[in-house]
Amino acid sequence: MNRRHLAARLLPLSIFAAAVVGCASGGVFHTGAGLAGDRAALRAAIDSMADAPEFHNAFWGILVVDPERGDTLYSRNAGKLFLPASNMKVVTSSVALEQLGPDYTYRTTLVARGALRDSTLAGDLAVIGRGDPTISDHMWVDAMIPLRAMADSLAARGVRRISGRLVAAGNAFPGPVLGYGWSWDDLESSYSAGVDELLFNEGFSEIRLHAGDHPGDPVRIETRPARSFPTLRAQVVTIAAPTCAAGDSASSSPCPVLPPRLARRRELSVQKDTLRGDVILSGGIVAGDSATLEVTHRDPDLAYLAAFAEALRDRGIRVDSGVAVATDSIVPKGDTLLSFASKPLREVLSAFLKPSQNQIGEVLLRTLGLERGGSGTADSGRTVVERQLAAWGVPPSTYVIRDGSGLSRYDYLAPEALVHILDVMRRSPNFQLFYDALPIAGIDGTIKTRMRGTPAEGNVHAKTGSVANARSLSGYVRTAGGRTLIFSMLANNWTVPAGDVTRMQDSIAVRLAAFPLR
Repeated sequence: MNRRHLAARLLPLSIFAAAVVGCASGGVFHTGAGLAGDRAALRAAIDSMADAPEFHNAFWGILVVDPERGDTLYSRNAGKLFLPASNMKVVTSSVALEQLGPDYTYRTTLVARGALRDSTLAGDLAVIGRGDPTISDHMWVDAMIPLRAMADSLAARGVRRISGRLVAAGNAFPGPVLGYGWSWDDLESSYSAGVDELLFNEGFSEIRLHAGDHPGDPVRIETRPARSFPTLRAQVVTIAAPTCAAGDSASSSPCPVLPPRLARRRELSVQKDTLRGDVILSGGIVAGDSATLEVTHRDPDLAYLAAFAEALRDRGIRVDSGVAVATDSIVPKGDTLLSFASKPLREVLSAFLKPSQNQIGEVLLRTLGLERGGSGTADSGRTVVERQLAAWGVPPSTYVIRDGSGLSRYDYLAPEALVHILDVMRRSPNFQLFYDALPIAGIDGTIKTRMRGTPAEGNVHAKTGSVANARSLSGYVRTAGGRTLIFSMLANNWTVPAGDVTRMQDSIAVRLAAFPLR
């Protein structure tokens, strides 16, 4: 189905406008006799929750529609802009499916910059990436598996030695590796890792520590997925379990208010040497304990090359001159030794939406720019997204796009925009793929533990969103009468515990699942 035909079948914007006016004036929308009371009760119930005293300072945006009938069941601030958090992924994934197609794959190419003679490549081996986000434990169980497969292919071509360097070339994603408007104090967390045209394990590595049995014993340290990256400078020792401070306990037994896991977090320190690229690990870990720390990659390209160099060494292929990143964007000429295809977008989508994986969103945004906008930058990708939203008839006043994941504090979406996009996808040939990739209440993804034992379990397919002072839930629900509804619930700027906001959103979703609409 082409874009023009798809846009023509969208839920008319006039229906949204009429619904907002009708709800504001207390009007009742009828699609059949006997339902007016049920609808009034639904509106009253949602109003009662949103107007509760604990939410007096919260900003709620809620829209619930029956798309088949073009009917709005509930609307509150539906055209207002909200910080959407990971509901931005609804936008990114929808546009990526439309523009790239479910069978789209990323290609990583290995080019010989020199002649191959007597099993030696006399020159550099250039690695030309275009953003493959699938080289990860998440997608392969072990992120080294595809890199080892590439090393096996080189060995099958007769390569045993590279006299030059392993070089990242092409610069398909020029510009910053981080998103615009990301919170600086999140940048050392794995969910805020940067992305580039070469991306290894979603931009982070794990450091696993295993203490000895007794204080003073050496600590065993390993890195994963690559054994040799990042380079560590470690000064970590096994320490005794903490004891209670004076007045906490009369005994010298381990302190009940300071368990070993808390002590472990307080004792271990991780820092980055920004000049050398090393990770400095210091402190102590309690005897018999273990810990896993996550460290983001300062340079995604170099992290990929280091892991690939390890895979080559394991296969018996020597790299004489180390790894480097080319300083220009010129795609090198030479013999293509290998072109590695990623898993298709249809498989990436579930890995993106269900766990709300941020780096895939950032890669998809840059890929849209690269493939459809002429440049693999976030700004170019944003232009492609805005062009697609305009083709779908989404009002430009209902969105502000700054990244692909929703981490940016400068992203804004209105419930009306999200419902409109979800309705586009409902009518798309790719709908079943999109629908199945969303988290399912009580079953999987970010709502795996939510709404269990209710009519929403196994029923609600919806995308969550969660950053400071923003909680979102938008998706699809099937009523007790078998109708499919589209809903969007965005909340900003509250002072109660965030769990109270989440519980209210879940309560509304459950009420919609139990609604008798046929």
